[in-house]
Amino acid sequence: MSDATPTIGKLAIIGGGLIGSSVALAARHSGAASEIVIADTGADNLAKARALGLADSYHSTATEAVGGADLVILAVPVGAMTTVATDIAPGLKAGAIVSDVGSVKNSVLKSVGPLVPAGVHFIPGHPVAGTEQSGPEAGFASLFDGRWCILTPPEDADPAALGTLSAFWTKLGSKVDIMTADHHDLVLAITSHVPHLIAYNIVGTANDLETVTRSEVIKYSAGGFRDFTRIAASDPTMWRDVFLNNKDAVLEMLGRFSEDLTALQRAIRWGDGDALFDLFTHTRDIRKRIIDAGQDDDTPDFGRPHDS
Repeated sequence: MSDATPTIGKLAIIGGGLIGSSVALAARHSGAASEIVIADTGADNLAKARALGLADSYHSTATEAVGGADLVILAVPVGAMTTVATDIAPGLKAGAIVSDVGSVKNSVLKSVGPLVPAGVHFIPGHPVAGTEQSGPEAGFASLFDGRWCILTPPEDADPAALGTLSAFWTKLGSKVDIMTADHHDLVLAITSHVPHLIAYNIVGTANDLETVTRSEVIKYSAGGFRDFTRIAASDPTMWRDVFLNNKDAVLEMLGRFSEDLTALQRAIRWGDGDALFDLFTHTRDIRKRIIDAGQDDDTPDFGRPHDS
């Protein structure tokens, strides 16, 4: 039986999108916080959050929301975090923990860290979970179940604050890992950022092909292209900010990818079947290891229904 004692007193979530709403729902479901407040500058998002009953109170400004908060989660695009951090700094109480859910950590650590007042603990975080959907209505309490949440504390982070934040995410269902911001950005560049960039590019290329009509692209979209379109449907603002704020790691991984793609192109051109077979065998094993690690299941075609 899980511990019913709240990990956090007052939880302030800045941003009521997919991740922010899911944090609110998971915190409510697990009892991780005694009080939950949400702030969002978008009137529509705030109205939807209120209609869904995501929190105990709702605010149109982040400054109002953070008063007396024990934990503040910045669930806004990476490009907006500096502005939000500047706004909330005067209202943060001593001993509060400030964290975030962004997919890039080094730029957040460098831009937000200096804005956090003395006596307030800033520990960046990244729950490695999500869908291509966005908005308060897209959130669900089980989003973080069995998923990793990576924390990237600064070198002088308070151990007690780090322990509290780790316990919070564990209560939400996550498995917590801790690493440096630089290492996080390199890992996520190849596991998340470059795959998204490839998806955006492939879908854009297919759309631009003059010899293939758009109706044919849609009509004959087999599994590979169809699943690329799911990734490419992700929030444009969030991913624009990810690439602009993790450009060094992304460009490094893109360079490696381009070299490997050139080798693959050469193997196809020269009919090197052994090289192709070896690569495809190795990548198939990677898929099996992902399933064995519990990061996906082996349901055929991602569990999509098919006619018998």
